[in-house]
Amino acid sequence: MKEPLWIPSEEQKSRANITHFIRHVNARFGTKFSTYRELYDWSVVHIPDFWASMWDFADVRVSQPYTQVVDDLNRFPGASWFVGARLNFAENLLRYRDSHLAFVFRREDGLERAMTYDELYQRVSQVTRFLRNAGVQAGDRVVGYMPNIIETPIAMLAATSLGATWASCAPDLGAQAALDRLGQLEPVIMFAVDGYLYKGRRFDTRAKAAEVSGRIPSLRHVIVVPYAEDAPDLSAIPHAVCYTDILAQEPPGEMKFEQVPADQPLYIMFSSGTTGKPKAMVQGAAGVLINHLKELILHTDLKREDRILYITSPSWMMWNWLISSLGVGATIVLYDGNPNYPDARNMWRLVEELGITIFGTSATYIHYLMKEGVRPGEDFDLSTLREISQTGSVLSPEGFEYVYQAIKHSLHLNSISGGTDINGCFAAGNPISPVYTSELQGPALGMKVKAYDDQANPVWDRVGELVCEAPSPSMPLYFWNDPDDERYLNAYFRYYPQKRVWRHGDYILMHSDTGGITFLGRSDATLKPSGVRIGTAEIYNVVEQLPEVVDSLAVGQNWHGDQRVILFVKLAEGVALTDELKAKIRRELREKASPHHVPARIIQAPDIPYTFSTKKVEIAVNNIINGRPVTNRDALTNPESLDYFEALREELEKE
Repeated sequence: MKEPLWIPSEEQKSRANITHFIRHVNARFGTKFSTYRELYDWSVVHIPDFWASMWDFADVRVSQPYTQVVDDLNRFPGASWFVGARLNFAENLLRYRDSHLAFVFRREDGLERAMTYDELYQRVSQVTRFLRNAGVQAGDRVVGYMPNIIETPIAMLAATSLGATWASCAPDLGAQAALDRLGQLEPVIMFAVDGYLYKGRRFDTRAKAAEVSGRIPSLRHVIVVPYAEDAPDLSAIPHAVCYTDILAQEPPGEMKFEQVPADQPLYIMFSSGTTGKPKAMVQGAAGVLINHLKELILHTDLKREDRILYITSPSWMMWNWLISSLGVGATIVLYDGNPNYPDARNMWRLVEELGITIFGTSATYIHYLMKEGVRPGEDFDLSTLREISQTGSVLSPEGFEYVYQAIKHSLHLNSISGGTDINGCFAAGNPISPVYTSELQGPALGMKVKAYDDQANPVWDRVGELVCEAPSPSMPLYFWNDPDDERYLNAYFRYYPQKRVWRHGDYILMHSDTGGITFLGRSDATLKPSGVRIGTAEIYNVVEQLPEVVDSLAVGQNWHGDQRVILFVKLAEGVALTDELKAKIRRELREKASPHHVPARIIQAPDIPYTFSTKKVEIAVNNIINGRPVTNRDALTNPESLDYFEALREELEKE
């Protein structure tokens, strides 16, 4: 019998938003649900009824109601959601106008700002007025090359209040990487900054902003926010307008929110782009709104009195997700800079000082804390903290246990997983069910998630591919510049030709006893030595517990008609990869995983490549080792790390 790491108290369950939602459903449909699993099962059998109930429970603001929740669930992709509805995304996020704090901003050097909901509304109205006068209309693209500061959501809200479509990336992305993303959209307005801080260093980004804007002929204005300097020289940036000048010339006032169809393009999100130009995924206004509200209200249990922080940036969909917290009226804490500057205790000082109640982070961050021996629960007052949300990559069993042992034993560890592709989660937590080691608490409501074997049969208690068997509102409307949906269909729908399901590219294990889901790594960087399928996370969970190993990356090399596993390890300072250490790594993997997990080669690497959303770049290294090109290095936080693997390729081929 599995022992849970955390069990919610009866009081916690009674206060939870999802408990009120269950009552709402029971009253509406005459059901008698009391558990998450009962609610989930109903939500994927009666899909239109579930989303209609969520729409009402979240009080979605519309100027014209929908006539149909979804037109045809058999059109996959292609189902139309909330047919006939007219609404505005920004209006739903700006529904509160009072003195409650909308944002608290903290930069790594201690700079702090705050903004109330009333101030936010007025500031958005000023920027909106400028955009309207500049001719921005519904359907135009407005983009951000911006850090995680208050002006970034202001820009997004101003653009979407006019029915325009928003896309963004952070200024630590190189100019070419930004162009690969934003340039293909032919935007009319770009928001940028003059610079930013990271690890105590000041970076001037005016040259990058100038290069990007100079190569996008559709741009009418580049609105530059002074961030690194008070009065930066913007003369080298084509079409530059200083943000502070806009505020000086445009008076605040009442806003007119353009009412658009439910499927009006709201966000354009980008794939990681590590194997080619990033795919641009177009997502609809109503779909993103209702999905974010579902996940924030029901799965995250976000309330108006909460203060929520996620370690994220505008390059990652968790930024879009976080900003939707405005629709609940909570206070969003925005942090810009290195979360571990000046040391690994930095974010926990912030939790204590600002009274953060929901702290969002990645598995990479939690594993880093473990390596550094940080024990926040012993050193800081975490009395306000009631939830840690974790995503980005797979959290090890030791990571689950560390949260409860070293941070706080009485909080909800809400491990979630989904994707940029759907701007949300396929699997998530909930505040009324137990948490078990290595398990996300279950599939997200309304998401018909299964694990499939190679023959497209659903499987329990053994490894399979994550699929979703039915449409959901926030799935892409289409890919940009993909008129026949070829790239869209190839990306998700043609892996199992015998069934039309969304195949996401994750290995999962669905547990019949708890209803939970264990994620085992990406399946599109498949390890299949001797035909046995292995999740890379199973290797990392063992290897990265060793004090000698700081980080690791496992890839499969095509080898004499089979595949062999090569394990790259980044070692702690002063540690050498001796035969003894290699033997120790192999022994640990054999005993704690299986003989199939033991790599054929163990090689020391100076660094492990990562995307801007803190995911290891297995596919790029896999391509290099197998002689395939990597065409978009700028998509990585540390693109120079690939040089080592390219230099090593010929040596590996000769062995």
